Amino acid sequence: MRNAIIIPFDKDEKLIITSDNSGAIGEKDMDAVKVGYDIVSYYSFRVAVMECMAAGGTPISVLLHNFCGDDEWGNLEKGVWEGLSELGMEHVSISGSTESNFPMDQSAVGLVVIGKGNPAQSMLLDGFEVAVIGVPLVGLEVIEQSQKIAPLSIFKRLLQLDGVSVWPVGSKGILYELKQINPQWEVQISEHIDSDVNLKKPAGPSTCFIATYPSELRNSIKELTGTLYHPLNLMT
Repeated sequence: MRNAIIIPFDKDEKLIITSDNSGAIGEKDMDAVKVGYDIVSYYSFRVAVMECMAAGGTPISVLLHNFCGDDEWGNLEKGVWEGLSELGMEHVSISGSTESNFPMDQSAVGLVVIGKGNPAQSMLLDGFEVAVIGVPLVGLEVIEQSQKIAPLSIFKRLLQLDGVSVWPVGSKGILYELKQINPQWEVQISEHIDSDVNLKKPAGPSTCFIATYPSELRNSIKELTGTLYHPLNLMT
């Protein structure tokens, strides 16, 4: 799974560690994108927790690295709690550190999710259907078109379905992630996919994710995801 570090923990489980960071996004005068710090931390948490869970991990702790100032810790923590609440994981602990000696002209946040579990098997494509849940959004689009973002609650629900695998989409876009899932696909794979979403557009804080599933689950997944459901017709 992309960006996950997997460390042997005991005979039954492994530690699954993922991370995310953001820069020049926040409330400082020189930030490129102006949003509240609770929103900054929520979306950083979103990326890291989706990657942890997609890799088979159950989150047990969140570490927050704050370069925005002492006064901003509460709002940054608030955003993480919002994400944990959406997942029904309010018991997960939050800790971290703040750089308070040297103020910075722009905001910066780092976040680590530590989980434990058994790493997920590789995604199956042959004989399975593929869809994108949500749409790729970046920058201010994340705020202005939030109704198009796949909620964490839906991400969790799909993970709980037998036979469903998921893969968060990052800043390099859907097409890049599809090639990571199956490196054997030819370079011009984009010419062999029928989709109503932009396959090359960055997905910012994993505003969408790829799901593979057996055909018999198609209607259940469409009902669960509604307008967020975008099938990919892979003609390889």
